[in-house]
Amino acid sequence: MLEHMARARSVPQHQPAVAPVPARKSGLDILGDLFGYIVLFGAIAILCMSRIPLYLGAFLFLADDARIEGAFAAVGVRFEPDTVGPDLIKAFASWFGWIALLACLRTSAPVWLAPLLPASQSWANIAGIALALSVVEALGSLAMRRARLRFGWEVGLDGLTVTTIKFVIAIGALLLVVLLGAV
Repeated sequence: MLEHMARARSVPQHQPAVAPVPARKSGLDILGDLFGYIVLFGAIAILCMSRIPLYLGAFLFLADDARIEGAFAAVGVRFEPDTVGPDLIKAFASWFGWIALLACLRTSAPVWLAPLLPASQSWANIAGIALALSVVEALGSLAMRRARLRFGWEVGLDGLTVTTIKFVIAIGALLLVVLLGAV
């Protein structure tokens, strides 16, 4: 009996040919999430008598990559893996929410930091900065993918190392924008 069990263990197990595809959210699910964020953060904004919770809720809503992919999939747009387009779109949404949050915080920021934050009246300025930073971040992601293939790194694109390198690239881009804006 033990021989039979040992032989059964050594036989390779059947593996599914394709990994299961995660369920995508429909457009109604995304609208439901948006409504939930508006109600929750709107109530907090009313209680605090401030717009800051609304901007925080917008940032949290826009910074979710899976939700962005789901929204585009609901419309019929499919992202190709290992291309710059998806990184650019996701980074733009995230940066736009983050910079809008920073612009809202300008009035309550310390005196030394307030001049470096974007003006809250200029949405075109916020969108331009977000676009520039998202292009830099998308190119950084592309460079990481190419370096990973060239050097044979076994690091996943969602790993801590790649995220840290992308964060350093984003901080460098932000400092570049601040330095160019101060000139």
